[in-house]
Amino acid sequence: MMEGKVWQNLIDAGCSTDFIEHYAALPAEEQLSCLQRHRRYLLDAIHDKQLQLDRLDYLLYVLQKRGDGDK
Repeated sequence: MMEGKVWQNLIDAGCSTDFIEHYAALPAEEQLSCLQRHRRYLLDAIHDKQLQLDRLDYLLYVLQKRGDGDK
């Protein structure tokens, strides 16, 4: 059984109940690599969102410059 602190830490880190149950069922020697894979997944998601934000910022910049040029 997993310690309550570990369970709560995984919840606080945004892990789903399914993920936590999967993690808890793994042998101890596989749990670290599971968390590392999940961390990479979250980091990739952050990078994807940052790219979307950068593209939106660029579009806003272009549209604002176009508006300034019409005046």
